[in-house]
Amino acid sequence: MTDFHQNLKVCVIGAGAIGGLIAAHLARIGTMVHVIDRGEQLAAIRKHGLQVCSKDVDHSIHVRIPASEGFDSGLQDIIFLAVKTMQIADAVRNIDALMHDDTVVITVQNGVPWWYFQRHGGTYESRYLETIDPDGAISTHIDPSRIIGCVAYPAATIVRPGVIRHIEGNRFPIGELDNTKSDRVSRISELLTGAGLKSRILADLRSEVWLKLWGALAFNPISMLTRATLEDICQNAYTRKLAAEMMCEAEKIATELGISFRVPMEKRITGAERVGAHKTSTLQDIEAGRNTELDALLGAVIELGRLTGTPTPHLDSVFASCKLLEKTVLQGVSNQGSTDSFTFPF
Repeated sequence: MTDFHQNLKVCVIGAGAIGGLIAAHLARIGTMVHVIDRGEQLAAIRKHGLQVCSKDVDHSIHVRIPASEGFDSGLQDIIFLAVKTMQIADAVRNIDALMHDDTVVITVQNGVPWWYFQRHGGTYESRYLETIDPDGAISTHIDPSRIIGCVAYPAATIVRPGVIRHIEGNRFPIGELDNTKSDRVSRISELLTGAGLKSRILADLRSEVWLKLWGALAFNPISMLTRATLEDICQNAYTRKLAAEMMCEAEKIATELGISFRVPMEKRITGAERVGAHKTSTLQDIEAGRNTELDALLGAVIELGRLTGTPTPHLDSVFASCKLLEKTVLQGVSNQGSTDSFTFPF
């Protein structure tokens, strides 16, 4: 490790499947990691540590990590913001307590990120996406100059509180919002690589965001409606065709925004199929009676379609169906007396 990594303080906000995976890998190599979470996950990490199980026994991890619910861990050099999109506004409300002048915030969310047009340099520079950041509420808490974008490709799930099953993948490519290759992004790439994760530096961050989103905007909502795994969706002729039609509409939007895809659509679908009998995060959320990331995965894409004048009939229909399902499920949970507000109580 270089001098940059010595005494480096890292905080992971949201130690779920992906945030926990990152925290465990960093802690395993001796990085000073602190996690912020809540509820049963926080209690389990405090009592038993954080465990990541893998098919490859050599890569299974069990580490002890300081954990808290509040922002009382002191100033941090790197913050991984790994909560779900609908939790960001609450999670960043007190984030200033963790930041010194040079603190870097690495965003690890699914879907269209709130910072999409920040440091963009194009026609829509600094525009807020109302679907995920109404009136720029999130942006006011985090200066875009602090942000490094990260696209998380691994498939992982929480087996039980404190225990994560790593199913497939270890790619966490990162990039500056203005696509420059800075010293800090190089050092963070080195840190993640040293922790056993693949973290190439992106020359076109938003194209990589779209590449992952391209499949997720179709497979996640379809899985939510059908309760099917990725493998099942891709192997059924009807749902495979629906996914392709949704992806075609999204590709037209992306093209209008200057995005190019480095792999063809069929290869992207085949890649999802290879993940196997994996439930998407959206399906896991709806089955647990939680809010989903539907707005970031699909609603924001539809908003970008309106912005660019691109028709989205298939995206609109699936989004409307999913929103009604989500509302119905959450009303059912509420009627059963749940007190879970599905947000971080910071």
